[in-house]
Parts: sequence; structure tokens; C-alpha cells
Amino acid sequence: MQTAAAASTPTVFVVDDDDGVRRSLAMLLGSVGYTVAANASARQFLTDYDPQRSGCLVLDVRMPEMSGLELQRELNIRGVTIPVIFITGHADVPMAVEAMKDGAFDFIQKPFRDQDLLDRVNRALEVDAANRASSAQREVVLERRAALTPRETEVMDLIVEGRANKVIALDLSMSERTVEIHRSRVMEKMGARSVAQLVRMAMELGN
Repeated sequence: MQTAAAASTPTVFVVDDDDGVRRSLAMLLGSVGYTVAANASARQFLTDYDPQRSGCLVLDVRMPEMSGLELQRELNIRGVTIPVIFITGHADVPMAVEAMKDGAFDFIQKPFRDQDLLDRVNRALEVDAANRASSAQREVVLERRAALTPRETEVMDLIVEGRANKVIALDLSMSERTVEIHRSRVMEKMGARSVAQLVRMAMELGN
């Protein structure tokens, strides 16, 4: 089992069936301090990859057995959101553009400057970190909402809709004082300091 520190250290995953290219990419990325995990095939990557590991994927388009595009589609099916940077030859550019329509982060055409790849990797890692932070925050909000009673959930939904206490009391057939008590508990359990923050939380949950 990996430690929390290991899980939080971003990894640049390199998948390329060409041994020379794979080693060259790993050396380049490692030389600037990135943690690198290299695989010779898409299928091996799928076997080894833990979606909890943060990072990005540098992926060759053309590979035997399972292509880079097929790997990307499989990741999409599995709900894996790791940023994918495709490495392409000139003839592969149209495929890479299509891959970006399917959610790929970027592509870089061979031959490329080392710094161009490093810049893309750095941006991809920033995006992955932001996505994971957003996902973690959503999980926190979901847990807090799950801790509400059914009545508190009803009150929260009406608060988010902008209803005043008096209106909520009429809608739920209760006194304004009871609404105030429920409202206070909702704000406390959700960790919301204002109605605006409560609304943002609800928006995170897709309400």
C-alpha cells in the first residue's frame, strides 16, 4: 500500500513501445526532478496504473495491440481523468486533434524541443492537481450533506432556492422558529459561513 506522501507526489507516466524513445523521455523528465513511471505497452499501463496516483500521461499515438487512442478511450470508459499528452508524427496530427475532442489535454508533434514537452507536462500536472482538489472538495460536501436529516435536507434545498424563512415555514408546514433551528443546523453541518457559500456547495453537487 502506498503512503499518503507517495500518493500525493505527481508522476509522469510514459507509454511508448519504442525502447529508445521511452528511455529518452524518462531520462529527460527525470533530469528535471519529475517522478517517472514508464511502460512499453498500453495494456501494461492499464494493469499497473492506480487512478489514485496524481500526475499526467505522455502517450504515443501508434502502438501495437492497443493504440494510444484506444487507451484514452478505455480510460474515459473507466472514468479516469488523468491529463493525456499525445506524442505524434506528422501523419498522426489529425488523430491527435480527434483525441483532444475526446478529452486529451494536448499533443506534441515529433520532432519537438525538450522544453516544449516539459512545458506541456508542467501545465498538465497543474491541471491534474486542480481537478483532484476540486474532486476532494466535492467529496467533503457530499459527506456533509449525507449527515443532514431528511428535514434539514428539505430546508437546505429551499434555502438554496432563495426562499425566506417565512416561505419555508409555509412550504413545510412548520413554525418560523423551527425553520430557524433547522437552518442553523444546516449551516453548521455543512460548514457554511453564509448562504452564498451554501449555494456554492449545492452547485458543486450539481443541484
